This record gives sequence, C-alpha cells and structure tokens, in this order.
Amino acid sequence: MKILAFSDLHMARARAADLVAASADADLVIGAGDFCNMRNGLDQAMQLLSDIAAPMLVVPGNAESASELQAAALDGTTVLHGTGVELEGLQFFGLGYGVPVTPFGDWSCDLTEHFAGQLLDECSTADILITHSPPKGLADMTSDGISVGSTAIHSAIERLQPRLALCGHIHDSWGHRGFIGTSEVVNLGPTVNWFEVGH
Repeated sequence: MKILAFSDLHMARARAADLVAASADADLVIGAGDFCNMRNGLDQAMQLLSDIAAPMLVVPGNAESASELQAAALDGTTVLHGTGVELEGLQFFGLGYGVPVTPFGDWSCDLTEHFAGQLLDECSTADILITHSPPKGLADMTSDGISVGSTAIHSAIERLQPRLALCGHIHDSWGHRGFIGTSEVVNLGPTVNWFEVGH
C-alpha cells in the first residue's frame, strides 16, 4: 500500500494543492490532525482537499473536535479517535487531540494522559498508529528545547510496536523521525510524506 501522509495543514492553500497533486499516486491518504485554525475554517480546509480521490484516514487535531471533523469529513474519509479500522489487511488505529493538555485555552481540544491511555488501551494491534500528538521524547521538541510529547502515546507505541507511528502537532519538530523499538515515528508536518507498507 502506497500511503501519502501529512499533518497540521492549518488551511494552507499551497500546501493543500501539493497534497492533492501527489494524492493521484496514493492508495491511501492519512491526515494527522489540525486541518483548520482554532476551531475555525474546517469546512474550507476540507474543500481544499476535496479533489483527493483516494480513501482518507484522519484524526482530529487540537484545532478541531472529533464531532466537527466527522461533520465536515469528505466522502471516502474515515475519522479515527480512539478507534481503529482494517484496510486491505492492515490494521490502523487513531487518536486525535493534544496530549497532554495544552496551554492554549478553551478552543483547544485536548486529552489528559490518563484518558488518552484509556483510549489507547482499546487497541490490541496496529500496523499503523496515527496520533495528532507525538510520543514523549521523540519528534516532540519545541524551539526552546522542551519535550512536550505524550507518555501515553509513547507507552502505546512500546506495547503495540506498529510499523509506523505517524503524528504532528509540534511544529518545531515537523520532519523529525526516529524509532521506539522497531516502530518508526514520524512527525509529518504539512508536506508530502510517502510510505510503502506491505501486507
């Protein structure tokens, strides 16, 4: 399966155009949250992606709620948030929102580490884990050098050992990648990222 993945589009028109153009070669498109800005413009963000013909799997970021994303989702799009799906023999599990709780205020959709852990415990197997937030200690550094990722997500990756753990959220770590055990962790950012995963 040839997968195109991104995060943190934040309604960037030129970035969306690049993703739409690249998607012609994708079997699946994954969006790891933050399509709009501060709970505003989600319909417009989806419209920017509306020419993507491939199936899409998305998780909500902290800039949109799960219910808002479900309501705005394009045809052929599956929203994952504490839920999983099987596609072409591969198991996908998704968890959105900011984890741990961010300092951004009432507009931000966040989860505590405890509740995130409970949702992740619902997953028994995953070939690809999609989260908005990165795991603690990897692809989660701010420009001040502070690690702000999630311990619950880190623990889930250690337990599940997915082939890929795809995330976003921390803009200063876009493009950063590394491994937790055998799992490759990638902070995607709003760029064209390709992955090929066999059955």
